[in-house]
Amino acid sequence: MSAIELNRLPSTGSFALCVENGGMQDLEARKVYKVLPDREASREGYVRIIDESGEDYIYPSTLFVAVKLPAAVARRLRKPTESRTAATRRSMRRAE
Repeated sequence: MSAIELNRLPSTGSFALCVENGGMQDLEARKVYKVLPDREASREGYVRIIDESGEDYIYPSTLFVAVKLPAAVARRLRKPTESRTAATRRSMRRAE
């Protein structure tokens, strides 16, 4: 991963690493979050993030560092979280 400036994020599919939660309950430090485009927020020094609540909110950009992920990783993170299939549950049981 390489750090890039938050104000240079591409318009879609960007990610940011939370470096400090700033006392916010819905942020975890050292976790990667999906960034949604919001030019107005960016001009004001904020970034729109999908946080732990699963909703998008605006946070101070100083809490994040933009990251460029390998394409395969970014594709997986962009997919909506799906419930585990029966095959996945079976393989997890075998691993335990």
